[in-house]
Amino acid sequence: MAGLYLHIPFCKQACTYCDFHFSTSMQTREELVTALITEIKLQADYLPSKTLDTIYFGGGTPSLLSVDELERIFDQIQQYFTINKGAEITLEANPDDLTLAYLRKLRHTNVNRLSIGIQSFREQDLKMMNRAHTAKQAERVVPEAADTGFENLSIDLIYGIPDLKMDGWKKNLDKALALPVNHLSCYCLTVEPRTALAWQVEKGISKAVDDDEAANQYEWLIEKTEVAGIPWYEISNFGKPGFESQHNSNYWKGIPYLGIGPSAHSYNGKNRQWNIRNNPLYIKSINDKKIPFEEEFLTEAQRFNETVLTSLRTRNGLSKEAILKVATEDSWKKIKSQAEIKIANGLIIEKENSLQLTVKGLLLADAIASEFFLL
Repeated sequence: MAGLYLHIPFCKQACTYCDFHFSTSMQTREELVTALITEIKLQADYLPSKTLDTIYFGGGTPSLLSVDELERIFDQIQQYFTINKGAEITLEANPDDLTLAYLRKLRHTNVNRLSIGIQSFREQDLKMMNRAHTAKQAERVVPEAADTGFENLSIDLIYGIPDLKMDGWKKNLDKALALPVNHLSCYCLTVEPRTALAWQVEKGISKAVDDDEAANQYEWLIEKTEVAGIPWYEISNFGKPGFESQHNSNYWKGIPYLGIGPSAHSYNGKNRQWNIRNNPLYIKSINDKKIPFEEEFLTEAQRFNETVLTSLRTRNGLSKEAILKVATEDSWKKIKSQAEIKIANGLIIEKENSLQLTVKGLLLADAIASEFFLL
């Protein structure tokens, strides 16, 4: 099994909270697409398998690409890899890009899953986050995508927005669950350093995130989606049975993937590498037939810590089987011993040979995981 990720580093405008790599200038778009196509060839031998089970166009805003540009990329992928029958092929998209005309053309490509960045159905939230779409477009896009023939639909929502109180969050979630979606990705608004939102909070232009309010909204999210039949399977992800994101799930399982494009990360089971976060330098290097990346070879401690961190984020939890792939029986016994106080405090439950976070524990997931790390 293997996955392919392609980073499309363009956006119409900068969201206040975003710290991903992107550019609002489209001047190098054609050159960038050509560079992506070239890098696919240059990186063709990175993965241990030539068969792809998942392909994911992320960003940035991949829906800014034309269908012709997407087809050029797919043609190149098929030159160097075999795409499994039934492979999950996702395109991240913004509501304002998904016109009916674009959806109809897109339906005839290899893309079979859309991840739509709605974030909120409230106009004031969208303006505060400097999103390019409107609340009206947010409500329109999913039904139109379904009517066009897309059956695997996911949307993103953000909770913890400063002026989004519980009543508004409940209405947002009710609107989402009334749509023909199979999957939700829900994230707490985070004030990342060097973002417009961080500057606004520092200057008092925007309120800081209320952690207690955000926690209450997350707990309601867990409860509501469970009843709606779209239960959580990872801290931020919720899916109907059979519609969990295979691409992201494979990340958490440690399955190899290749990242193409500026800032894209790759993992082949032994090392991680990541491309430069600079479009012009990325293009120049690829044109010179050089991949502009840094890399690290994972130590035993790093592999152990990553297994703990990613496993605890999932509903299945941290299993003895997963630990024995990277450590010894004694390591599992030590973890179980360390977990006893967390179990007593209602943060972890033990099921068969696995340790799983409770809803209360999910709110402290990273901190809990770090207590099990090898230093």
